[in-house]
Amino acid sequence: MPIIIHKQFIYAPIDGCFDLARNVDILIKTTAKTKEKAVGGVTHGLLNEGDSVTWEATHFGIKQKLTAKVTHMQQPTIFVDVMVKGAFKSFTHTHKFVEEKDGTLMIDMFEYKSPFGPLGSIADKLFLYNYMESFIKKRSAELKMLAESNEL
Repeated sequence: MPIIIHKQFIYAPIDGCFDLARNVDILIKTTAKTKEKAVGGVTHGLLNEGDSVTWEATHFGIKQKLTAKVTHMQQPTIFVDVMVKGAFKSFTHTHKFVEEKDGTLMIDMFEYKSPFGPLGSIADKLFLYNYMESFIKKRSAELKMLAESNEL
């Protein structure tokens, strides 16, 4: 099962970073390239433990829907969302936040299983892993920019 781990240091307090990462409106803003929109469940504001959200987005030129549920949350250090319906066979996305002297270390850990058995494993090696890693890194950079700006 592929696992993507990405760390991003943000010069901002942990509470603000945590809230940005679980804010549906901010997620939509930081994923404009894939036209993400929340179409079911919690569609605006902050996600909490037990909440679900259905996303509609365009990946690989195909409009897709995916429903994820927040299965664990301990403010302001961790929350976990798990796919309950969507294109992957499964995924778990763990968002960790570590308070440091000058800000916050945000750690994304994304574990997933591709559909289609051996064909999915080939897709992982050819393009899917890199695509997902890039997606997570870009979103992380957008969150950093927002958290460090004075716009919020």
